[in-house]
Amino acid sequence: MGCVRTTVTLDDDVAAAIDQLRRDKGLGLSEAVNELVRAGIQRPVHRPAFIQKTADLGMRMDVTNIGDVLDALDADDHRVSG
Repeated sequence: MGCVRTTVTLDDDVAAAIDQLRRDKGLGLSEAVNELVRAGIQRPVHRPAFIQKTADLGMRMDVTNIGDVLDALDADDHRVSG
């Protein structure tokens, strides 16, 4: 496998993690960066499934025309407060 030389700008926390790894394991800069990048790309990302919470409000309304929906809701507000 070949190598690619490049210039990157590291955030302070990333640079600190690289420096810590270099001190802990006696690695060079490229070795430390490669180890941290590999650890990041090999870690499986587990995200819990999104579940939409719903509630039955007892309303049955065609919501294809939002103007009609807003008018109906506005009319309900006037009946309650009037």
